[in-house]
Amino acid sequence: MHISLSKRKRKCVLGSWLLTWRADCPTTRLYNMFWTFGGPILAFLCLGVTDSQSLYDVQWLPCLFVDEHVRLNEESHIETKYINREAVLQFGNVGDKPIHPTITFLVKASKVDMRRYLEGSKDTLLCEIRRYSTRGIVMRWPTAGAQDLNVWFTCTIRHTQGLFVITTFLRHATVSPAQGQIDFMEWKEINDGDLLTTSAVMVVLTQTPSVKVKLLKEPNLHCKFAVDHKLPHATVEWRLQQHGERSKLFSYSSRTGKTEGSGVDVKAIAAGNASIKLPPTRIHSEGTYICSVMVPPLNGSQDISLTISEQPRVSINVGSPLSLTLGKGEKLICDAEGYYPLDATIEWYIEESGGSPTSPLLENVRYSSHQHHRDGTYSHSALFYLEPGLEDSGNKYTCRVSHKSLLSPIHKSFYLIVKGPDYTMWYFIIIAMGVLLFYIFAGRKSARKRFF
Repeated sequence: MHISLSKRKRKCVLGSWLLTWRADCPTTRLYNMFWTFGGPILAFLCLGVTDSQSLYDVQWLPCLFVDEHVRLNEESHIETKYINREAVLQFGNVGDKPIHPTITFLVKASKVDMRRYLEGSKDTLLCEIRRYSTRGIVMRWPTAGAQDLNVWFTCTIRHTQGLFVITTFLRHATVSPAQGQIDFMEWKEINDGDLLTTSAVMVVLTQTPSVKVKLLKEPNLHCKFAVDHKLPHATVEWRLQQHGERSKLFSYSSRTGKTEGSGVDVKAIAAGNASIKLPPTRIHSEGTYICSVMVPPLNGSQDISLTISEQPRVSINVGSPLSLTLGKGEKLICDAEGYYPLDATIEWYIEESGGSPTSPLLENVRYSSHQHHRDGTYSHSALFYLEPGLEDSGNKYTCRVSHKSLLSPIHKSFYLIVKGPDYTMWYFIIIAMGVLLFYIFAGRKSARKRFF
């Protein structure tokens, strides 16, 4: 069925989209009502959506360009001088003019867009660009012209709150012929105000740059990558670095199909997912986990720091309230158990009845040594001997334990009640002695009467 609209209705409908309103248009009146009542709510929602999605359309980012000057010294040793320079990462098309009068890395559109992985706002991003050396490997990148010589850069963007780290390889094509030397020995000088047109060809990222986990957990370490062409021959590796030594956890080569190790879904690698699931964590699981993705001549990696953190279990050896009789004392023990890493700080302090907390009772507090358990955790105790007076009744005694794993210290407290000496028994003894003496004297008096 073909439905036609009158000229007036067509203009009204069209005007509702193009914001060309007419006072007598029903659609206009409907939109006026909408913006009057629903506009503020929609504006609030749009602001939230815009803030979380605006980075995909960002036009530029300020960056630190860490330039390198390489030379051979008098002893024929390579010396590298690093120079920090201001630069801009600009997204656009070939022929675009620089937005700012500084070194500009113009990233033209490609199948790899680092902006799709960005979150937050521009103020939370740290951008760093460096030169990248292929160490003498010269080969044709599949999306480049056969005659082009590639000059490589890496652009690393970090979130200031540790949400992600993204490393993108930028390819700058030049027609200068290779001289047969290692690339960093003949890097072209970049001057202030230069514009380098590049394309993003590969990205390696992690959303878990720093992981803090408890014992016996199975954390997932995030690592993804993307390439601007159909994945040719890629190698994925996971290594653990501890005390300067690296051990291989996993490796996979798409060329040979060979797999070593476990924890990574091999089928997911084809989709760019190289994340690994670790076995239950132990103390020796701590270290730096390195996810590497090699697509010759590029080798991108992300370092993920994993630390073990166990909160202390805190207890004191008395309940609340603690009732003591004047003249008697009590040994008070505060235990902090099962924490990691070393060490936990234990303090005893007192809050007088109706007063404020005073300094910790450091004068008569004794501390045990840290006990190291088989699972790698530690324990520690602090004790003191309490001999209260009647004036101490109503005081609050608190054990405070601080540790790296805690956002705030743990407190365990008890209230003290001090009672005076119990004379009840003496009362009975005195009465009993009085009764006894009474009968003794009464008996003697009766005996005297019978005698006389």
